[in-house]
Amino acid sequence: MEKKAILVIDADPHWEEFRLRLQKSLAVELIQVASETRGRELMLQQQHYFLMIALSESLSDPVLTGLIAEIKQEAPLLPVFIVSRRPTVAGAVSAMRRGAQDYLPAPLTWERLKEILAPYLRNGHEPWRLSGNKGREESRSVITRDPVMLQLLRMAEAVAPTTATVLIQGESGTGKEIMARYIHAKSDRVQGPFIAVNCASLPERLLGSELFGHEKGAFTGAIMRKLGKFELAQNGTMLLDEISEMHPHLQAKLLRVLQENEIDRVGGRHPVPINVRVIATTNRNLQEAIQSNQFREDLFYRLNVISLILPALRVRRGDIPLLAEYFLHRYAKLFAKGAVKFSAQALAALENAAWPGNVRELENAVARGVLLSQGSQVHPKDILADPQMETPGAPPVRVKLEKPVTLREMEQNLIFQALDETSGNRTHAAKILGISVRTLRNKLHEYRSVPFPGANQSSQVA
Repeated sequence: MEKKAILVIDADPHWEEFRLRLQKSLAVELIQVASETRGRELMLQQQHYFLMIALSESLSDPVLTGLIAEIKQEAPLLPVFIVSRRPTVAGAVSAMRRGAQDYLPAPLTWERLKEILAPYLRNGHEPWRLSGNKGREESRSVITRDPVMLQLLRMAEAVAPTTATVLIQGESGTGKEIMARYIHAKSDRVQGPFIAVNCASLPERLLGSELFGHEKGAFTGAIMRKLGKFELAQNGTMLLDEISEMHPHLQAKLLRVLQENEIDRVGGRHPVPINVRVIATTNRNLQEAIQSNQFREDLFYRLNVISLILPALRVRRGDIPLLAEYFLHRYAKLFAKGAVKFSAQALAALENAAWPGNVRELENAVARGVLLSQGSQVHPKDILADPQMETPGAPPVRVKLEKPVTLREMEQNLIFQALDETSGNRTHAAKILGISVRTLRNKLHEYRSVPFPGANQSSQVA
């Protein structure tokens, strides 16, 4: 029996009054913890399916941003709410930019909580289990009939039972994490945890603490011992996503972990032995990063024992209708849409589109189509936000500008547009733009310090 629950990371005692009501009226369990450390540990367990997660605004900014990024990486459709005892307009804007579903004033009333939960309790809504979710691994299996992909799957299955590190390379949206989960599912570690860490989502100090843990008193704010992700992944698999964005200092520490099979907690006195299989992913050319001294050559060779390079969707077009039908049925069930199908024109548009965002973009387009469809069929206008996507060879639309713009203005406007489309998520915006998070961060800092006429004052730069 699935245990549906809401997870609350907030020390406010007012949540306790909802516990019995939730169980009796809605058959939903309330799980409340005061610290983000305990919250992260609960997310890694497999006892509960979450309908929503509520986070206190009182959590520090890096912690709150990091938590939301991790949750959205694992379960993009899982609603995350930020609650505040002193709500402000600036707080609401910040919550939306972080990727939160909504910004709620606390304390909540019972009626308001029921209203929030109602859409997620309807038939057809899929609760989410975070990290190590076997149901998710099954539902997000590798779907292909492309000869190159099938060969990669055979390679992955052959190396899965070994302890060899694997480096998965490919453009954003090609399914690198899904391939990593496939390897974990085929390995003898399948009963152990699968833990994914986005190396671009946290600054160096916080990422070091996340990976290796810390002892009480190791630094200001370290009020208790915290186990790192490597320890939590014991006897399982660790996915280091966007490994190219890891700071060189942490790269050196990671190299030692791979060589010695032990980690050093921040502030610790003794090394801690670990038994973890490491898989790394990147959408960048690591050889170029090595030449520019952004990535350690010795770490590259330690990670690149088994190399899997995933092809872009545009070169495996035979998979487009297969993937589209899979996503159609998945989101029709998720959104309680009943029996829907693609019109012939919609399927043709999907097959002819360029898909620069690869499988992730295709999935999002199909999800949008299912949501916007008015009857039993999904039409091209429901799926494609940009009509030019329908034919990759179509002539580009020339937009006549009222006045010439500089390259700098065009660059800034593109960055702002990407941030707007991703609700301020810098990691996802950087992927859309094809740049590193570090480059995006530097650009935003530049725009703050050197404004120019015509800059978008309502942009995501705060």
